[in-house]
Amino acid sequence: MSKAQVLVIGGGFAGLAAVKRLSGRGVDVTLIDKANHHLFQPLLYQVATGGLSPANIAAPLRSVFRSKQDVTVIKDDIQSIDLADRVAHGRRGQYRYDTLILAAGGEISYFGHDEWRQAAPGLKSIADATAIRERVLSALELAESTRGERLPTFVLAGGGPTGVEMAGAIAELTRQTLKGEFRHIDPAECKILIADPGDRLLAGYPEKLSDRAADQLRSMGCEVCLGAALLDVGEDFAVIGDDEHQRRIPNAVTVWAAGVSAVKLTRTLAGQFGAELQHGGRLPVEKDLRLPGVADAFAVGDLASFYDQDGDPLPGVAPVAIQQGRHAAMNALRLAKGKPTKPFKYRDYGSMAVIGRGAAVADVGGWQLGGYPAWLAWLFIHLIQLVGFQNRLLVATQWAWNYFTRNREARLITARRDS
Repeated sequence: MSKAQVLVIGGGFAGLAAVKRLSGRGVDVTLIDKANHHLFQPLLYQVATGGLSPANIAAPLRSVFRSKQDVTVIKDDIQSIDLADRVAHGRRGQYRYDTLILAAGGEISYFGHDEWRQAAPGLKSIADATAIRERVLSALELAESTRGERLPTFVLAGGGPTGVEMAGAIAELTRQTLKGEFRHIDPAECKILIADPGDRLLAGYPEKLSDRAADQLRSMGCEVCLGAALLDVGEDFAVIGDDEHQRRIPNAVTVWAAGVSAVKLTRTLAGQFGAELQHGGRLPVEKDLRLPGVADAFAVGDLASFYDQDGDPLPGVAPVAIQQGRHAAMNALRLAKGKPTKPFKYRDYGSMAVIGRGAAVADVGGWQLGGYPAWLAWLFIHLIQLVGFQNRLLVATQWAWNYFTRNREARLITARRDS
């Protein structure tokens, strides 16, 4: 009797969790991703500010599953899926399956302003992080060569965890790491501005922690602009504000941290089972994470729209993706054995965001923490979630070095310049 074929599309948190749960359980698993590595996205901002090397937060998928003979890894970009015939079509081939787990993740959304993509890059991949790192460091080099005439203002568009963490990291870079390295400018004089159209940062956190995060950023020299959205942006300027009041910022280095939507693949899939896409272009799913009316296809992570018992949509964060990936894998195994699936229930263990050295906020198990306790909790949680012992060791060592020396060794501008 041949084994059931389970196809997992996406090697992010959800896909990785699903494959790990499926391996060794009597099914053959094929994992497809357009990249050859799993990326620990919560630490991308440290790559973007020179604190970590890209290899510290990524692991080759083939290496992760080297010893799993029932797992096949394929690098391909899936373009469409025929849910009726159970076949996925990629750029390089076609892949048949008995059960599908769709975990292709999300992509940066500019809310209808895709023309901003070049001037305000987002932070979703290693390429994004290294591009932002080049922008930040090149802006400082330009300021030095012009003897301060082009001193940059760093603008973070979005006050969620990414915007808050990037603002804090840039503040540490310019106020501490680069101290004394330039002769004609003082990087500490660069302005750092975080703008959000809402009435507080970290909108998904308790108000007390949002206020604490804003106070910590201000104490590091950042300007917090609430009720201010990004209205326009170019290579050397940004405009923030609302319909009544606008502010133009010259010499701006802008980072987009305001939105993520599901991958474009969801648009073609929704039409096949007659459903409308939900918020952020996400696919609606049943209580067991299956696509509505599709018996053998699950959707998890950033591209799945799932509402908790209180009727609130689950956020696109790693803990949600990991739990959904594991649950979808468990249900796929139950289908292979002819058993009924079980509904998914998310267990919220809390959320946390780091602002800087010894500064963080955390809402864990009903406890609201700030300062060093939250920072230490953040360090521990992120270390244990990294894939591979080597990466954990390297990141722990680098963090210790950065902490005691206030240095960031990965401050490299690697793009080739002809002029």
